[in-house]
Amino acid sequence: MTGSGAATDAGPVAGRAGAAAPYAGRVRVLLISTYELGHQPLELATAAAALLAAGHEVRCADLALDPLDPADVAWCDRAALSVPMFTAMRLAVEAATSLRALRPELPLCVYGLYAASGHGSLRELTTIAGEYEAGLVSWAGGGDPGPPVQLGRGRREPSPLPARRLLAPLERYARVEIGGEERLMAAVQAGRGCSHRCRHCPVPVVYDGRVRRVDEAVVLADIDQVVEAGARHVSFADPDFFNTPARSMQIVAELHRRHPSLTFDVTTKVEHVLAHRDRLAELRAAGCAFVVSAFESASDPILAVLDKGHTVADASAAVRLLRRAGLEVRPSWLPFTPWTDRGDLVDLLDFVIAHDLVANVDPVQYSVRLLVPDGSLLLGRPELAPHLGAYDPAQLGWPWAHPDPAIDALQRDVAALVETHVERPATETFAALDDLVRASGPPDRPGPAPGSVSRGPAGPRPRITEPWFCCSEPTAAQLAPLYSGPAA
Repeated sequence: MTGSGAATDAGPVAGRAGAAAPYAGRVRVLLISTYELGHQPLELATAAAALLAAGHEVRCADLALDPLDPADVAWCDRAALSVPMFTAMRLAVEAATSLRALRPELPLCVYGLYAASGHGSLRELTTIAGEYEAGLVSWAGGGDPGPPVQLGRGRREPSPLPARRLLAPLERYARVEIGGEERLMAAVQAGRGCSHRCRHCPVPVVYDGRVRRVDEAVVLADIDQVVEAGARHVSFADPDFFNTPARSMQIVAELHRRHPSLTFDVTTKVEHVLAHRDRLAELRAAGCAFVVSAFESASDPILAVLDKGHTVADASAAVRLLRRAGLEVRPSWLPFTPWTDRGDLVDLLDFVIAHDLVANVDPVQYSVRLLVPDGSLLLGRPELAPHLGAYDPAQLGWPWAHPDPAIDALQRDVAALVETHVERPATETFAALDDLVRASGPPDRPGPAPGSVSRGPAGPRPRITEPWFCCSEPTAAQLAPLYSGPAA
């Protein structure tokens, strides 16, 4: 299979799949990614490095690129699925079904942020969320992987360098487009977890306000190796790059010193843009091409329920501050919640128009519906309780219904429109979405003039060519190969 690799070529391993006792010696582990935002899967490379350091054999399979190869499944003693985001977990459920069909006795593990989501069909599998490396190594050797959520407390050895040599080349993954030019890119990570506890976010469910740093030397060495592999842009996959602002700025300064032409992007909260406004020009000078930020809503009451820490006015100020520093923002949105009304949806579209952000937003963002995973900080909140149903393992969480069924119907229509328009320009899709939302009912009012609050630069805006999002339902195209199962 293209993109899979074996670190060694040893003979059969004692204690094949299904054995209860620990394996003797080297174990063959198949690591599987289903989706990682169009990037070369960092979560596979990191897990592979830990397993290789423990003396095991590893192959990596990325189902976003290639169907599951039965030869890889037959080769392995154990298989682990990476689930760093909701879309990946939904796809992993189907991948696990395919694995079970091929090898019912094969020990399976899911690891990553969504591993603790508790899907019914995966409850019998080993789950390791959070700082998964030590637990994954222990599980691979037949030992106790530890609790389902691990945060790596206590003394910790430096992380090994991600084993990207086992992955498909960067040329097979999404590119970044800057100034109309497409560049190879790779995702790197300087830290996991987040110091904030936004109520709708899956990160505090696992990390509970904690941040776990990746060793700075490893971060920079990983950047060195992806540049050597052809990357001209890196995307920092930290939940929030400014959780540790001084350290983060040191990393990008050294990145720029080593690779002066390399560009990068970071993700950070609106409140961090405002608090660290004096660092934005420095960030741009070091090569930052754009900033991703979770704006979520154009309604202050909804932002308060989510405990986002910013207001709509703050988001507007963040757009203007970033542009003053020469940076464009790519906002993420959460349009559909139990508290959303038609006016809120129109306000969101009007915000995008008034701030000249149509070209900055991937259309899938307009379809995103609130997820309530197991352990969500929204559970037990009086604002959510009247809308909540019973836990549904098939949905990876707690379903909810809007008090106005027409809003739920509109969300389905928006999602369907986005999926059918996935290959079309964002501006064209936005026009269709704008017509759909405004035609759904009141308020009936004229929209703002484009760029009336803030105007971006002329020409193409920087963007990643992957159109989907971590908290979106998988597309039919993503699910189809998994539903059909592996080729015979």
